[in-house]
Amino acid sequence: MFYVNTMFEPDIEKGGYVVYFPDFPWGVTQGDTEEEAIERALDAITMIIDELMKRGEEVPAPTRRRGRKYRSINLPALAAAKVELYQAFRASGIRKAELARRLGIPKTNVDRLFNLNHSTRLEQLDAAFRAVGKRLLIQVEEAA
Repeated sequence: MFYVNTMFEPDIEKGGYVVYFPDFPWGVTQGDTEEEAIERALDAITMIIDELMKRGEEVPAPTRRRGRKYRSINLPALAAAKVELYQAFRASGIRKAELARRLGIPKTNVDRLFNLNHSTRLEQLDAAFRAVGKRLLIQVEEAA
């Protein structure tokens, strides 16, 4: 599970909430209600992370923040797995061409593994994790 810490500030002038992403280099969104702000924050952070990965930049790990203004937002399972794969790939030190060779796929298809808007099959992610020396595990928990 990959989550992002967000900071919710009440918008005194317009009402609703303004949402910031303190661990990321940019990004802000807002919503008229807390639920809308959470939904828009998820959309915004997905776009920000996707852009960082396209640029080949680091995706910051969440720092522990406390207080009433802070909320953790979980990425959907597939997006979270792709972020974890991207981080494992960067840590492995191999290049995209080498990952493509290990997976037996064209290099252009490697980019799809890291694209949060592309629906990648679980088997492909599993193979990619193994190619960078990791295992993909799935865990189910009771809903809160």
